[in-house]
Amino acid sequence: MFKNRFWINLVLAVPVVAFSPMFTMFFGVMPPEFPGSTWIAPILGTAIFVYGGAPFLKGGLTELKSRQPGMMLLIAMAISVAFIASWITTLGIGGVDLDFWWELALLVVIMLLGHWMEMRALGSAAGALDALAALLPDEADRVTSTGPETVPVSALVVGDVVLVRSGARVPADGQITDGTAEFDESMITGESRTVSRTIGDTVVAGTVATDNAVRVQVNAVGSETSLAGVQRLVTEAQASSSRAQALADKAAALLFYFALGSGILTFISWMLLGSPDDAVIRTVTVLVIACPHALGLAIPLVIAISTERAAKAGVLIKNRIALERMRTIDVILFDKTGTLTEGQHAVTATTTITGTTEPELLALAGAAEADSEHPVARAIVTAAGTNPDAADLGYTGTGFSSMTGRGVRATVNGSDIAVGGPNMLKELGLETPADIAGTVQDWVGRGASVLHVIRDGSVIGALRLEDKVREESRAAVKALQARGVKVAMITGDARQVADVVGKELGIDEVFADVLPKDKDSKVTELQSRGLKVAMVGDGVNDAPALARAEVGIAIGAGTDVAMESAGVVLAGNDPRAVLALIDLSRASYRKMIQNLIWATGYNVLAVPLAAGVLAFAGILLSPAAGAVLMSVSTIVVALNAQLLRRIDLSPERISTN
Repeated sequence: MFKNRFWINLVLAVPVVAFSPMFTMFFGVMPPEFPGSTWIAPILGTAIFVYGGAPFLKGGLTELKSRQPGMMLLIAMAISVAFIASWITTLGIGGVDLDFWWELALLVVIMLLGHWMEMRALGSAAGALDALAALLPDEADRVTSTGPETVPVSALVVGDVVLVRSGARVPADGQITDGTAEFDESMITGESRTVSRTIGDTVVAGTVATDNAVRVQVNAVGSETSLAGVQRLVTEAQASSSRAQALADKAAALLFYFALGSGILTFISWMLLGSPDDAVIRTVTVLVIACPHALGLAIPLVIAISTERAAKAGVLIKNRIALERMRTIDVILFDKTGTLTEGQHAVTATTTITGTTEPELLALAGAAEADSEHPVARAIVTAAGTNPDAADLGYTGTGFSSMTGRGVRATVNGSDIAVGGPNMLKELGLETPADIAGTVQDWVGRGASVLHVIRDGSVIGALRLEDKVREESRAAVKALQARGVKVAMITGDARQVADVVGKELGIDEVFADVLPKDKDSKVTELQSRGLKVAMVGDGVNDAPALARAEVGIAIGAGTDVAMESAGVVLAGNDPRAVLALIDLSRASYRKMIQNLIWATGYNVLAVPLAAGVLAFAGILLSPAAGAVLMSVSTIVVALNAQLLRRIDLSPERISTN
């Protein structure tokens, strides 16, 4: 609405300004004259007042009824006074010269521009709920006596049995009645590791069966599903964090009372001095110039430039309140998986028995896992490929077979090679060799996944697989702490796993074993200590916490829901981008304060001069001069905001300062 009205009124304002005598005479020239030219400014000015000024007139009326004056009422008062005074002048009533058509036009256009920029910077909460709903399939395969039939998900009822094929999403919460499959629950839990689910296990709507088909008996549909519960939490949390008001509104409220009081005092003073003409002219001038163009742009312009600068640094600001709040944050709460860590399995260590080298172990394991699509297999193959000595061996596997829940088997370099976890050792009746048992036990103690490599029936070594910490995370944590911001981490992983990552990064506080539904409550717990929290996450389970926090920051590589629930989205997965947000927030706040001081300060000085307090000394601010100086203050505000473009937000610089 503001965008469309801005462009239309900008076109209308050009001839209004060009044909306004007060404006052109200030520069020593007369407006163009031809039959009917004197009516161009009044007619187009009226159109601008009615069409362009409508949002401000309605907003001002609302503020007046609620007895909460702000920017809208201040604008409405100025344009109404300018409109009435200009028509009185145009019609020749009272012999006053208050042709404010050009000032009315510019004021409406600039205020429309400011509000358009402000609205564009605001984030929308509705997208989060749409993204959550998109996680559910539209249709489900319901099992009947005659075989599966495709029905809308809305047609499912508790007790129905549905067929979930490999690669398909679960349509409703339920319990597996037939089959075993690895489930990708990252959209709900935020954790990258697939989870094996079999008969009797519960599954959640929106999760994906990655390798096999299963049958699920529905036990919750519609608003009773876990996903719907997340939707409700997001709605509640977003509502609780949407009550903040723009800084400019507070200044506008004070300025409204200042302008109104000054206008009344001016009128009474000049009437008492016996000069009714001056009383009208001075009062109208005060009321018109009391609404500064600069104040209308002071905040929106800074926000717009900040948003642009942030986008170039890979930080997408969806909600201007988030940018304003970031400077006051006391603690950054990072979700571990996919945020501080890469969110993927990686081989982080190896151990071998005497007579077997690390390259040989990696080459054998990589060749055996080469034909598997499992994430763990991909991690092992990657590790073997990036080790030069292992790659030089050139091992290849044949006769690949997968043993669900246990591991894989293949023939490599003439030997029978098996790679698997504890279940495989148990099935083969093997134990971890004594010379590597201590190391393996330490790995298990820190919560790592351990896979043994077996050659021709004997264990020759083991691989440690973990979610690898991002190198950028180390720099981000140190730089945040250097800025006086605490760093906390939250994860559903076991305490020992979380503590290893927390110690490695030097994190101040670690929340471990946190269920998906409880992440939101951890944010509340931090807030109850008097801390202002920024939450950084990437999973659906992070969505309520992102919305509950003072600032929600979603990793761009995460889910659509997390991004829609957050006020800020990091386009990449580099946690150092949070530093850019903090630096930009602090810098933009300084610019806001500077602009507000200039915008309101101008009025504090200009209004008394326009009222005529120095008339006795021959100093009197004419209506035209006051209006022109007001436009100059707008230019100063705009130039000051442009200085934000000089800030260097590159990750390398901000993480070393």
